Amino acid sequence: MQIAVITGGSSGIGQATAFELAKRGTGVILTYHGSPDRGLETADRIEKDGGTAIALPLDVSNQRALSGFRKAISAALQDRWGRDTFDFLVNNAGVGQPPVPFEETTEQLFDQMIGVHLKGPYFLTQTLLPLIADGGSVVFTTSSAGLLTSRPSNGYSVYGSVKGAQVVLTRYLAKELSTRGIRVNAVAPGVTRTRLGGDAFAQHPELIPPIADNTALGRIGESEDVAVAITYLLSPEARWITAQTLEASGGYDL
Repeated sequence: MQIAVITGGSSGIGQATAFELAKRGTGVILTYHGSPDRGLETADRIEKDGGTAIALPLDVSNQRALSGFRKAISAALQDRWGRDTFDFLVNNAGVGQPPVPFEETTEQLFDQMIGVHLKGPYFLTQTLLPLIADGGSVVFTTSSAGLLTSRPSNGYSVYGSVKGAQVVLTRYLAKELSTRGIRVNAVAPGVTRTRLGGDAFAQHPELIPPIADNTALGRIGESEDVAVAITYLLSPEARWITAQTLEASGGYDL
């Protein structure tokens, strides 16, 4: 059985990816941070549906927690699957931000975005690299906001910058990890209904129609739309794909 580690797997895109991979027979180790209940409920649902899953706590921005997390991963692999390695790492954990003009951007916000979206996944991947099996795969959940083809939106200079950095990191890691046959790719969602931003679309449904009108396929994205893209990049069908960023936006802002 192949095994995936998914950060931020208790809700949104990470949760949908956990369900999709489990449905295809992959064992899942998912992480949660803000909501232990949702993390444990996600793992429990996978188990009830016939899959195997474990939920572990992790704050990706806390560098001091990484060595302990690696030990927890090693213990889980041995205890549950009798393995020393896992096959897939999905760097998905993230945090949203309200629009903040460049002039009003604080160092605190800047450091938070860097810690969660760049420094965290960078050093988490480094920490877990000895546990990733040769021939494995890494996927980053970035954002269409970080693509050079996207139209910048006011107030997101930090978020767009760190997501763009993930795109660049994807290419560099793909080069360095290729000696072990490990593929590294990214998925760039467009506007997607998740719990980020204070569950904004549930709180403000009036935001949906104008976004849908500006999307070629006529709706906003759902977590499941992105999950199947991530799952594809992890699959054998994508065996000749590395160093790529796949935009999954339904044609937003075409």
